[in-house]
Amino acid sequence: MDRALRRKIANYVFIGLCIFGTVIALGALALILWSLFSQGIGGMNPLIFTMDTPAAGSPGGLRNAIVGSILMCGVAMIIALFIGVLAGTWLAEIGGDTPYGHVVRFLNDVLLSAPSILIGLFVYQVLVSGSPIALGHFSGWAGAVALAILATPIVTRTTEDILNLQPNALREAGMALGASQFTTIRQIIWKAAGAGLLTGGLLGFARISGETAPLLFTALGNQFFTANLGEAMESLPHAMYNFALTPYEDLNKLAWAGALLVAAAVLGVNILGRWLARDKNAGH
Repeated sequence: MDRALRRKIANYVFIGLCIFGTVIALGALALILWSLFSQGIGGMNPLIFTMDTPAAGSPGGLRNAIVGSILMCGVAMIIALFIGVLAGTWLAEIGGDTPYGHVVRFLNDVLLSAPSILIGLFVYQVLVSGSPIALGHFSGWAGAVALAILATPIVTRTTEDILNLQPNALREAGMALGASQFTTIRQIIWKAAGAGLLTGGLLGFARISGETAPLLFTALGNQFFTANLGEAMESLPHAMYNFALTPYEDLNKLAWAGALLVAAAVLGVNILGRWLARDKNAGH
């Protein structure tokens, strides 16, 4: 067998394995989505958005959990975007090659892989109980901080990678016009990397939208409606976790409905982000 034939066979085998792996991954995804839709659609009704989490055998919905998730994830993403974009910009544009920059990058990578339950336990010790600044009780603020810690390293890494992809000609053009480094980054680099920064934010949101473990230690849960982040607060992942473990069919349906809502929210945010990024790129 000559070398050319061996190369063709190896190429076909490699392509076949890639197709096989892709089919398996897509098949698993299709099964998950089908299970989620078929089970979750049965629990969807107007009461989901108008009533709070019920006791077994009582009518109810997920209003308090939906509002709690929106508030905590919203506050968490504000914190994560503020810190993450600034930290990623510093690593890409200012101090990334310094010894301190290498330490920051390493710690950010460590935080990327940190188990979420450890983050929840840390925030519990700092903000809930065990430190001088602790609130002394569970709260939505503590839950939002825990989620922000999970999302920040993703935003930081994405921001650094996206800014490193921007051509140096943009920076040189800004400096040539007499703009300061701050103005060049803010007016030129950030605008050019807008679609990538948006993607980083979406990845961070997708990371925290279904987290349950850190909220068990921080927000705890609340069967009553509240929009006060200073109190214990319910969330969709926590409600799903509790209702999925019960033997009651009506609560199981609410758990599946909550899972469908979380999946739809993540999908909708990603579609919106891609649409905004496409329009932004089309405008340029």
